[in-house]
Amino acid sequence: MADAEQHASGILGTGSYLPKQEIDNTEVAARTGVSEEWIARKTEILCRRYAAPDEATSDLAAQAGEAALAQAGLAAEEIDYLIVSTSTGDSPQPPTSTLVQHLLGARRAACLDVNVVCSGFVYALALAHSLTSTHPGRRALVIAADVYSRILDFDDHRTATLLGDGAGAAVVGPVPAPYGFLDFGLSSRGDAHRLIRVEAGGSRLPASHQTVDEGGHFFRMDGRGVSEFVMENVPGAVADLVAGAGVRLDEVDHLVPHQANGVLLRQLVELIGVPNARTHRTLERYGNVGSASVAVALDDANRSGALRNGDLVVLAGFGGGMAIGTGLLRWGVAA
Repeated sequence: MADAEQHASGILGTGSYLPKQEIDNTEVAARTGVSEEWIARKTEILCRRYAAPDEATSDLAAQAGEAALAQAGLAAEEIDYLIVSTSTGDSPQPPTSTLVQHLLGARRAACLDVNVVCSGFVYALALAHSLTSTHPGRRALVIAADVYSRILDFDDHRTATLLGDGAGAAVVGPVPAPYGFLDFGLSSRGDAHRLIRVEAGGSRLPASHQTVDEGGHFFRMDGRGVSEFVMENVPGAVADLVAGAGVRLDEVDHLVPHQANGVLLRQLVELIGVPNARTHRTLERYGNVGSASVAVALDDANRSGALRNGDLVVLAGFGGGMAIGTGLLRWGVAA
């Protein structure tokens, strides 16, 4: 235990990148056939960003990674591990992380992709924490990025109104006591895997004229089923995480959840029960940016000055799989 405390790992810097093109509810309403009022009332999203035609997931990821490195005061060559969380990679092969490595010039970094959809950023942080804790002095760059605008079916207003594009990042490395990650909670429910899916394009349903014609490459979601899963499982996951770290829920200062849907988020926060915590939301401006959601909200909280040394921060990702990823850290990097 003493060795783990001596070599604690935490977040050294954060960054994010949102594409320049803003898509407001007027445009989405025109494309989906529902009203602007319906979108705002059902989602609480007012705007989202779409990647430019020449931007892929790796491009967004590299921009967010550069911002995180700059805040951490590190060069890309100083990174030992580069982990990219995405469910919308540039292509099936090679790993998107290797493309990001090339864009950043992170030549020393071992690269890998993580695909746990909207929980992926927290899962990737847990992996980075493990790697840097067992190899003191090493640093990991964790980036979450998704370009959902390319797989939206605008005839399906319940998904097309929610999703946007973006990337968020965090540099993970050694921090002095008492700062850093305290614990993570990771869980998966494969029996509920059909709640969120893209059915075609893999080895079971390879791309073909038929799969394209049938819309098999579009993002699909059972909204009611997802909501029920989240309400039944996420509050308990957060409670278990906090209790396992010897912390009370009323001691939590910040909650950074996945930005799934504004209405769902309000209900979820009430069920989680962190009375003294500030909940950080970016969905009004950026919508649901998939795996990047928690990362972008964390960077927004950090750069706004809301996070102070010693604050307890809960991260809560949830989504496709179905998976839940929670993390607890004591914010701060100052000696």
